[in-house]
Amino acid sequence: MFAHNKRLQYTVRVSESNPALANLMLEQFGGPQGELAAACRYFGQSLGEEDPGRRDMLMDIATEELSHLEVIGNIVVMLNKGNKGRLSEGIEEEGEMYRAISGGGNSSHVTQVLYGGGPAYTNSGGQLWTAAYIDNIGDPSADLRSNIAAEARAKIVYERLINLTDDPGVKDALTFLMTREIAHQQSFEKALYSMTPNFPPGKLPGDARFTNVYFNMSQGEGDTTGPWNSEENFTVVSDFEAQGGFDGDGFASTRLNAAETEAVQAMALRTASDPASNPVTGAELGSGKVSAE
Repeated sequence: MFAHNKRLQYTVRVSESNPALANLMLEQFGGPQGELAAACRYFGQSLGEEDPGRRDMLMDIATEELSHLEVIGNIVVMLNKGNKGRLSEGIEEEGEMYRAISGGGNSSHVTQVLYGGGPAYTNSGGQLWTAAYIDNIGDPSADLRSNIAAEARAKIVYERLINLTDDPGVKDALTFLMTREIAHQQSFEKALYSMTPNFPPGKLPGDARFTNVYFNMSQGEGDTTGPWNSEENFTVVSDFEAQGGFDGDGFASTRLNAAETEAVQAMALRTASDPASNPVTGAELGSGKVSAE
């Protein structure tokens, strides 16, 4: 059961209409790193979680993300409110109105015309929100790591939005939302590391022959050594010949019955190329390098 408190989690104070900024704010409303995606991600994880502590945490954070969606949605509406009224009532000349909602090359005219200045479930480029943004896999150690990364990405987007506006009220609300991403990262990390062991994700162990091997497959100027590929932490394999064919000749094979073998051989014979031929092609004819005769 959900209950809604009509007060926002954080007060929204917008200084003036700014449809272009409102359009950018949609990134955190209906974008891949936005609040709706986060709420759906954690809500789904909570429903499937077997651990009561993690289930409670995920539902708490999912519900808070909905409150953040409400804050962002109100920022969008407040930034659009003036232009919404002007556009709806047609109180200005068409050209002047168009310049007001598309000035500086922004695409806010799309959201103004299609959605009337309301918070659309799109990103700032008009891409419709999609459940494909939700990457739950149903394993807590994998999902918690994904959550940590999602909160980190959202924080970066908020930082960039903060740097795009000089409206003090908008900056203040965005700073609150950005800060909550930090808090959520910490909760998810605590939950992850309260599971022992939590790496590698899942139950099955890796093949011990390859678990701590680093393949140096990109060689040349710029080769760099760090803790991610040092011989202190990994067995480093730089020889190209030693980087494949671990349990055989390194080629794919399959077993076919007699009928399958006959069919494959017939297909190979029918589609065989003649390496000694030099046919004239359409590209050569079109370029004038050879004649059709």
